[in-house]
Amino acid sequence: MAATGGALKDVRSAEELKAIIGEGVPLVLHFWASWCEASKHMDQVFSQLATDFPLVRFLRVEAEEQPEISEKYSVATVPFFVFFKGGKMVDKLEGADPSGLANKVAKVAESVKPGEPAAPASLGMAAGPTILETVRELSKEHDKSLNVGKLDSGVGDQLKLKLQQLINSHPVMLFMKGTPESPQCGFSQKVVDILRNEKVKFGSFDIFTDNSVREGLKVFSNWPTFPQLYCKGELLGGCDIAVAMHESGELREVFRDYGVEIADSNEKVTTNTDTGKGGVFVSSGLSAALSDRLSGLINSAPVILFMKGKPDEPRCGYSRKVVGILREENIKFESFDILTDDEVRQGLKVYSNWSSYPQLYIKGELIGGSDIVLEMQKSGELKKILLEKGIIHSEETTLEDRLKRLITSHPIMLFMKGNPDAPRCGFSSKVVNVLKSAGLEFGSFDILSDEEVRQGLKKFSNWPTYPQLYYKGELVGGCDIVLELSNSGELLSTLSA
Repeated sequence: MAATGGALKDVRSAEELKAIIGEGVPLVLHFWASWCEASKHMDQVFSQLATDFPLVRFLRVEAEEQPEISEKYSVATVPFFVFFKGGKMVDKLEGADPSGLANKVAKVAESVKPGEPAAPASLGMAAGPTILETVRELSKEHDKSLNVGKLDSGVGDQLKLKLQQLINSHPVMLFMKGTPESPQCGFSQKVVDILRNEKVKFGSFDIFTDNSVREGLKVFSNWPTFPQLYCKGELLGGCDIAVAMHESGELREVFRDYGVEIADSNEKVTTNTDTGKGGVFVSSGLSAALSDRLSGLINSAPVILFMKGKPDEPRCGYSRKVVGILREENIKFESFDILTDDEVRQGLKVYSNWSSYPQLYIKGELIGGSDIVLEMQKSGELKKILLEKGIIHSEETTLEDRLKRLITSHPIMLFMKGNPDAPRCGFSSKVVNVLKSAGLEFGSFDILSDEEVRQGLKKFSNWPTYPQLYYKGELVGGCDIVLELSNSGELLSTLSA
């Protein structure tokens, strides 16, 4: 039966969806998962919008139950929305962004002029509250207030305290990719520009520099994407919400209501950037001569590693690990033995706001220590940065070579959605639990982080779905096979032969 406007309908097959799209009416698809809290919150916003826009059809797709549909629209995470008009896909939206969803629905329904945002008050919500306020009310019904200070997130006490300290370190705080002077994604750049346009002083934290903050904040704030903007400890939202609030004038009102300092018209907006692992950035206090020397060393080679010992004779396991990664990736690099020069050893900690060694720099920019370099290698981020900086060229390494290297990077290797601590699909979670219950150590790769690996491995292994488990470079299988091996008692013998 065809879907009707103003009501929600669950899609049961690709054929059913194709027929509905073919009718040519305005249409919105919501890809969701039962295990995702953000999906549940956004589904209530979705339901409210279905009432407010009776001429638009609202369809739901359970992403893991309909893999054919999910693959067709490249659904990598939930919640995820796809918008149709005249039988053609016209837009997409990833993540829990209620304001962005409402704006895009309004545009599909032609209730706003092209290029103009749908101001929250114009969307016909009950009693006329903003979308953000509606989501907060819906969350309160489930005792999950979006006030991050009150959220029972399951984050460890120590990490929770660290996140609270960071969030409250400035009246306006932006968690972003990169720094305000050098944003590493377009969405972060947009929010930085908005804050500067609003002439507010703000602090920032580069989530690339600390993975515990990056992953922990997603759970702590119940917000799966970055950037994240906070005001006086409260989450305002991501890029789309910041844009909508800025264009409607609501953002300035929020700043005024909270007593946030607004710079004078002739005063330059300043930012405090947290580039390290938790401390707010302060003046280094290093002499000009030492700062110049450290800058010269950092820029003395395209890739330079400050380590304990030399590449052929590392003096600590962490330094040995990074050297091994660089050699495995065939990256030419220079090194500096910090054990031979205490001035450099102590000074660089202050200069980079990074308290430990090794430290890896690419084209003068700090990448991080051993854990971050290892994670970046596994996710493919390291290669991307090297390509972007012109250190390597794509023809130097084929995709097949890279896949072979990844598959054999650990005796037991799992290609999954998410990571073992935060699986992004139920099937990946099941395999992780089986391996952990069996006491097996294993490596993992998040296929959501690298589309090249995600699509390439399907062809390479001739296995169309994820997760995929490998042992000594050979494919064992997916979730069902791993569960069968576990139930039959053959798992340990299969993964130890």
